[in-house]
This record gives sequence, structure tokens and C-alpha cells, in this order.
Amino acid sequence: MLNIRFSVFNLFEERTYVAWREAGRCIIIDPGCRNDAERQALTELLTQEALAPEAILLTHGHLDHVLGVASLQRRYGIPVFLHPAEVVTLDYNARMAERFRMQPPEPFDWTPLADGQLPELAGMRFEVIATPGHTPGSVCFLEREEGILFTGDTLFAGSIGRTDFPYSEYDDEIRAILEKLLPLDSGTIILPGHGPDSTIGRERTNNPFLEPFNEPEEEPDPDLEPVVINGI
Repeated sequence: MLNIRFSVFNLFEERTYVAWREAGRCIIIDPGCRNDAERQALTELLTQEALAPEAILLTHGHLDHVLGVASLQRRYGIPVFLHPAEVVTLDYNARMAERFRMQPPEPFDWTPLADGQLPELAGMRFEVIATPGHTPGSVCFLEREEGILFTGDTLFAGSIGRTDFPYSEYDDEIRAILEKLLPLDSGTIILPGHGPDSTIGRERTNNPFLEPFNEPEEEPDPDLEPVVINGI
């Protein structure tokens, strides 16, 4: 069974996820911890569950999703995976931080991801789904075996990612959601970068930002195994 815990960090109430299947091994998705207190909270979560992170996956490069990357990389010496189109997003973070009177994220080393990749990390396999729009290199991570989709800032419960930032593109985002995310199984659990969980079926039916494309509601799949998702 896939276990998932999340913490809510920084001014933007960003969700940082820790996922594991095997005891002692985990991955971290979008570590947004911005100060010592938030970094300590994440460390305590790892200690409580007796987990050692083996990699960091980034859905995109906006500062609220990467504030904790450099400190975690220094502490654990782990690889960071990011789509190469996010170079411009990382460069934009300095201006974004100035706008919100924040310190910009520290630089970090990263390994490029590609659409369709299936990296196996900490005993889990995640399919990379490129979903450009919110940022040029936004991606989602699908754990297909148990139907878990980490959507970053591409798709939310009842909403979609903002496209009023530099380098954002609304048409690309809508196309990615319609062509790559909504066709997934209706029971697929959506774990977004902000706000509550949802499912593909719920968003396919009820998301007002996808209203022209909404479909009749579907019954959930009773055969899906439970997933433990807890926030702190």
C-alpha cells in the first residue's frame, strides 16, 4: 500500500508530500518549507515515520514549491528531478520573491525529467506526464498501480492552475488537462499543490473551469485499494 503524508508550508499554503511503500525509504514531492521551523517540521515527520528520503520530485519550479530543496539536498545528498523547460521558471523566482518580500530559493542541482518517463524511486514507480501551461515545464506524477496523481499546480479540486504568470499559457494547460489527465480512470486520486484532494471523476464532472467539457458523474471503483493520506 502506498502511504502519503503532507505538510502545508509557506505563505502560499503549499502542500509538500512524502510518499513511501517500503519501510525506511521515501520520496519528497515539492518541498516548500521556507524557514527553520518548517524544515524542522518536515524532518520530524521523516523521523516519526523512520524514513530516509531517496529523491525529490518537482512538479514545477515556482518558489513556493522549491524553497526547501537546497537544504534537503545538502542534508541527504539526494537527486532532484525537474523538467528542463523549468529553467525560465527558476530564473523568474528572484523577481517573484522580491514581489512578496521573500528570500529567493537557494540554487540546487537537478536531473532533467522527460514526458513518459517511469523512474523507479524508493521502490515506487512514477509516470511523468508533461502538463505545460501553468509553467512551461509543469508535470504531474502518476502512480498508476494505485491510482494516485500528484498534479502540482496544473489541476486542483474545482479549479486549474493560474496562467497569468510570465511564461504561462492557458491554451497549453487546458489541452494538457483534457488530453492527458481527464482520460485517466475516474477513481484516480488527485493530490494537488494547494487545497483539498479530489478525483479525476469529480473534476471531470464538476470542475467549473472545465465546464464546457463536463461529463455525467461516474460511480467510484469499489475495487481500488485504500491509500493512507494524512496531513500535519
